[in-house]
Amino acid sequence: MIPSKGDVFVGTAVEVKPFGTFIEHPGGAHGLLHGAEVEIGTQVSVRVIDVDAERERFSLAKA
Repeated sequence: MIPSKGDVFVGTAVEVKPFGTFIEHPGGAHGLLHGAEVEIGTQVSVRVIDVDAERERFSLAKA
């Protein structure tokens, strides 16, 4: 399940890359928190800032 733009949720950091951290939505999808390094397993409150439904991707910002 992909969240909608503007949704706020608490997700879990699952993968860290040089450009940001992937956060897992409670529904199982992963979104990118740009420019943030969050330790894997950390719970993070985030807001969905953009959704690409066609590619099943979404961008996040800290809430």
